[in-house]
Amino acid sequence: MDHDRFRRVLGYIDHHLDQPLPLEVLAAEAAYSSFHFHRRFAALTGMGVHRYVQLSRFKRAAWQAAFRPDVTVLAMALDAGYESAEAFSRAFSQRLGQSPGAFRGQPDWARWAGAWHDLDNVRRFHMAVSHVHTDVRIIAFPGMPIASLAHIGPPGHIGDTIRRFIAWRRAHGLPPSRAATWNLVYADPDETPADAFRMDIACSCAYVEPNEAGVVAAVIEAGRCAVLRHEGSDALLADSVRYLYGEWLSATGEVPRDAPLFFQRVAFFPDVPEHEAVTDIYLPLATRQPS
Repeated sequence: MDHDRFRRVLGYIDHHLDQPLPLEVLAAEAAYSSFHFHRRFAALTGMGVHRYVQLSRFKRAAWQAAFRPDVTVLAMALDAGYESAEAFSRAFSQRLGQSPGAFRGQPDWARWAGAWHDLDNVRRFHMAVSHVHTDVRIIAFPGMPIASLAHIGPPGHIGDTIRRFIAWRRAHGLPPSRAATWNLVYADPDETPADAFRMDIACSCAYVEPNEAGVVAAVIEAGRCAVLRHEGSDALLADSVRYLYGEWLSATGEVPRDAPLFFQRVAFFPDVPEHEAVTDIYLPLATRQPS
C-alpha cells in the first residue's frame, strides 16, 4: 500500500517540478500524516524528499541544457525553482562541475552519467515497469526510409551524437512533430565492449542530401515485429527490453529475425514529465512457419 502511495507522489512531483512542492501538499498526495511523511519517504527511497525534488529539477534542467538549445538559462532557472539565472548557474556548477553555458558548449558526459544515479535507483524500485503478454502486439511493419546518424563508441558519450542529429534535423525542418524519431540498437550496452557499441539515431525521411554531419539515408526493414510500449524513464527501458527477450519470447515460441531491435520515441523527456515519456520497442520476428 505504501509503495502505491509513494509512487503517486513521485508522479505528482514529475508533473509539478516548476511549481512549489511544500511538504504538506506531498503528504496529502500520499494520504499520509505530514508529521511522518518525510521520514517515511526517506526510509522508502533512501533520500529526503527535498533532495529528490532538487535532483529531479536538476535532471530536467540538465536535459534542457544538453538537448534543447532554444530554452534559455533563465527559463531553466525559473522552472527549477530559482529566482535568478545566477543562483541557478552556481547550483548547476556544483552539481555538474560546469556552468550551464559551458555544459552546452562541451558537456562532461562522465560527470553527467553519475549525477542521476541515486535518482534513477529510486525510480527503478518505486516506478518499476511491469508487463503482461497482452501488452505485446505483433504487426507487419511496412518499412521506413530514414535519415540516420550512427553512434559507435561508449554509450556514455551518445549525447554528443544526439546533439549533432538534433542540430541536423533542426536545420532541415524535421522536428519530431513532422518526422518520427527512431533508434536502431545493434548491441546490448551491458554486454558489449564500449568501443564496439553501436546505436543509430534517426528520423523518418525520404531523402537525405550529402552533408558534413554524417547523416545518411537508410531504411528500417519491413517485416513482422513484436511491439511493446514502454512508458517512463529511459533508466527503466532495459527492463522492458528484457521482458520481450525473456518472458515473452519464451511464452510464445517466436524467433527474432536477423535485424536490429529498434525504438520509436513517441514522447520525450524533458518535453513531458519523465514518467510519461513513451517509447515503442520493436523486436523484428522471423516469418512464422505453418504448423
